[in-house]
Amino acid sequence: MGKKVVLITGTNSGFGYLTAKSAAAKGYTVYATIRDLNGRNADKAKELSAVDNVNVVELDVTDGEGVNRVVADLIAKEGQLDVVVNNAGFYGGGLAETYTADDIEKMFDVNVKGLWRVTKASLAQMRKQGEGLIVNISSGLGRFSAPFMTVYNGTKFAVEGLTEGLHYEVRPLGVDVVLIQPGAFPTEIFGKVAYGSDQGVASAYGDLAKIPEQIGAGMGQMFETVKPDPQMVPDAVLQLIDTPKGQRPLRTVVDAMTGDFVEKANKQVAEQHAGFLTAFGMKDLLA
Repeated sequence: MGKKVVLITGTNSGFGYLTAKSAAAKGYTVYATIRDLNGRNADKAKELSAVDNVNVVELDVTDGEGVNRVVADLIAKEGQLDVVVNNAGFYGGGLAETYTADDIEKMFDVNVKGLWRVTKASLAQMRKQGEGLIVNISSGLGRFSAPFMTVYNGTKFAVEGLTEGLHYEVRPLGVDVVLIQPGAFPTEIFGKVAYGSDQGVASAYGDLAKIPEQIGAGMGQMFETVKPDPQMVPDAVLQLIDTPKGQRPLRTVVDAMTGDFVEKANKQVAEQHAGFLTAFGMKDLLA
């Protein structure tokens, strides 16, 4: 194979944007996907297109046919697909009861089903190659659920579950599927927060309905104090790419504020999970 070919979703802002630029700077051939690249994201698309080694591609991860077409076209052109970074997603806050079934479906369609569409479309080529890396951007909120972010947390719990099981299924075939668990970082995600459509129920919560605003203010204060650098996430992605296959950890915590708590939870679960796999005759998958 030639130099690594990397597909990254959701590159119009935040971690995706930074990862695309960082991977390109390493000399990788980057396919940076953006939704509505000729509309509201036109400026970012133009900016990324000007970066050496970056190919900007239109993609909405909720469009299954579009996902299959983009991945197939990339493979036809490059003859390989080495790394996928599933970053596309959006954040939701507020009272859980304000979310309708349609609101939940919309968030899961992007954050979970979208990730799965891209993963499934990529696996056949990686299995054929006998190697490949899929990095799923999760969250510390995929390990524990914080109130007033409940539906968003649910999507990240789903990402954790899909990734953990798949990690063991395809690793014997040379493909690593892993998670990055970022904490809170000052990226554009907090400027595009989704809320539930049924706001009529909020009045019944009284002062509790004000807590989401307090969370936002508290987070802003933490950012001022700790100053977490979003570049930490693409740096973690690049480190995973550089790690030999089969040696990549299932979970990588990238969190300057609450990371110790998540690390401890991961360690305890990993120990018990190893016992579970052993008890059910799957000890060889731990190697």
